[in-house]
Amino acid sequence: MLARAFDDDPVMNWLFPRPARRARLARRMFETRLTQLIGQDLVYTTDDLTGAAVWALPNRWHVGAEETLELVRLLITPRLPTLFRGLQRVERAHPAGPPHLYLALLGIDPPEQGKGLGSALLAPGLELCDREALPAYLESSKERNVDFYSRHGFRVTSEIALPKGPPMWGMFREPGVSSV
Repeated sequence: MLARAFDDDPVMNWLFPRPARRARLARRMFETRLTQLIGQDLVYTTDDLTGAAVWALPNRWHVGAEETLELVRLLITPRLPTLFRGLQRVERAHPAGPPHLYLALLGIDPPEQGKGLGSALLAPGLELCDREALPAYLESSKERNVDFYSRHGFRVTSEIALPKGPPMWGMFREPGVSSV
């Protein structure tokens, strides 16, 4: 589902420009990321698995060595140095502090988008942020999603320029900010 949800994503198209391979490679990338984060118990899904929100606990969002090796295998291409420069820019843009929850992924199967599932899946993570007085951070890879996240209390704190690629927006939310 996540591979389908991100199929039209500008960053996914930058990472995997060949449409014939994108779905397979994206699926492997998301499986790797989920394997790293699922043990933190902050993965929320719809009952029918048409949507998911994947959060990381404070200071546990970093891409590990095993995940980096898998990403290298997926991205073996002459563009590899450019892609890794871009991913390093994303890492550097991530705020070092204060401790915060990180929304690593939010995806809804395209036929189910626009039905409020994204907001419903965000809610448990944002409630945890508010209850524990933790801020939240995310990167939006689609400009049209900036307004969606803004309605949930996030504000743009940085624009991340990927080399020869699309922009991304770092967004931060203070605890207790009201959502839609």
